[in-house]
Amino acid sequence: MQHSIVSREEWLAARKALFLKERAMTHQLDALRAERRQLPWVRVDKNYVFDGPGGECSLGDLFGDRSQLAVYHFMLVPGSEHVCPGCSFTVDHVDAARQHFAQADLSFAAVSRAPLQRIEEVRRRMGWTFPWVSSADRDFNYDFGVAFTPEDRAAGRATYNYGLTPIRNASDMFGVSVFAKGETGEIFHTYSTYHRGTELLMGALNWLDLVPKGRNEQGPMSWVRLHDEY
Repeated sequence: MQHSIVSREEWLAARKALFLKERAMTHQLDALRAERRQLPWVRVDKNYVFDGPGGECSLGDLFGDRSQLAVYHFMLVPGSEHVCPGCSFTVDHVDAARQHFAQADLSFAAVSRAPLQRIEEVRRRMGWTFPWVSSADRDFNYDFGVAFTPEDRAAGRATYNYGLTPIRNASDMFGVSVFAKGETGEIFHTYSTYHRGTELLMGALNWLDLVPKGRNEQGPMSWVRLHDEY
């Protein structure tokens, strides 16, 4: 990687020019975030049930005593020994962040279709402490766009990321869904994002984006491994 070597004055002029672009982008992101918060909500009328360490629990139970819930759709597939490195990279950031979520009225849980026993094996291996439950083969992952039946895949009906990505071979994908609880306990779906939308949660990438080599990839996240495999 070749870079021009210049005087401090020349560097400062170039840096200030880039700073103006960064500042404009920051303001654009502020506007986008405000627009995201103003999205309409959808009432969740289905009674979603999960398998957790304490037994069966509902979507409402995952809120705890808070009014907001972020769910990470972790791609841990029934019958497979594979642990998704990208999902693992994402949730490596969660336990530290959860110290602050509580102060902002936010709960967090991961949901996968794998059996709870498999989830607990992976959690112990990776040292994670966040809530992580199994939806088994119930409707939750299918309804929120991260699981696909063999029939839908075979018929070409399975799509991901708001229809941008046809799904042929994968039974499960990843994403984030956000829910809010009303004053009388009703639950609303407020937001979901998939694919590169989940980069919002990958703090390590934001650090790498500041340095000369950037993400240093040969392809998207090509160097990422489970953190005990580096």
